[in-house]
Amino acid sequence: MSKAANIREMTTEELNAALSDASESLFKLKLQQKLGQLENKAKITETRREIARLKTIASERALTAGEAQ
Repeated sequence: MSKAANIREMTTEELNAALSDASESLFKLKLQQKLGQLENKAKITETRREIARLKTIASERALTAGEAQ
């Protein structure tokens, strides 16, 4: 199963929590990079893409909820 499919199975609360965690993780990774402590620079890209996936699915849900009303 793809990552997006796993994210779509999450509840809205879980989705918001995952987005918050990913944003915090990205902040920490960027800080490590600035301090010269980051070993794997690809983690920043992976985290940015994860945040994009989460935001995309959150916006899809918001649009779907808006159409249902």
